Amino acid sequence: MIQLVLGGVRSGKSALGERLLAEGPAPRRVVVTGKALDVAFRERILAHKRLRDPRLAVIEAGAEAMDAVAREAAHGGTVLLDSLDFWLFACHGDDADRRARLARGLAPYAAPDGPRLVVVSSETGLGPIAADPATRRFVDALGTLNQAVAAAAHDVRLVAAGLSIQLKGNAA
Repeated sequence: MIQLVLGGVRSGKSALGERLLAEGPAPRRVVVTGKALDVAFRERILAHKRLRDPRLAVIEAGAEAMDAVAREAAHGGTVLLDSLDFWLFACHGDDADRRARLARGLAPYAAPDGPRLVVVSSETGLGPIAADPATRRFVDALGTLNQAVAAAAHDVRLVAAGLSIQLKGNAA
């Protein structure tokens, strides 16, 4: 089963992802993709770590997140991927390569009664169009990946101001 949680910066999307992880069947693991490249982001990562149960297995996967997610499916339970946007930052290769890696990562979770995957991602399409070409390419690529995950997902939610709206599926 795939659940997708979308939202903007500081929307509450990661908190909802953590809650869905806690509500999912055991064993529970987190696959993280963000790398602390500056002090402010390091502090943000530490804040996430402090909120998690210290016994929770955390896999720091970066660009290899889809391989890690696919491997973790064999253990059953629930996996939280936080986050798709930072996986995209870490990835090299073209759009077709990223879509193929994404499909391989999602495939083991396709059955509604199989292991659970909660994917957190930024929804960047709600703001103004970026002025520079590199940012526009990133936003376009992330929008394409979000659409691919949403198409495969059984449950899709959008978070704004800490409130969740069901876009697809049945709220649990």
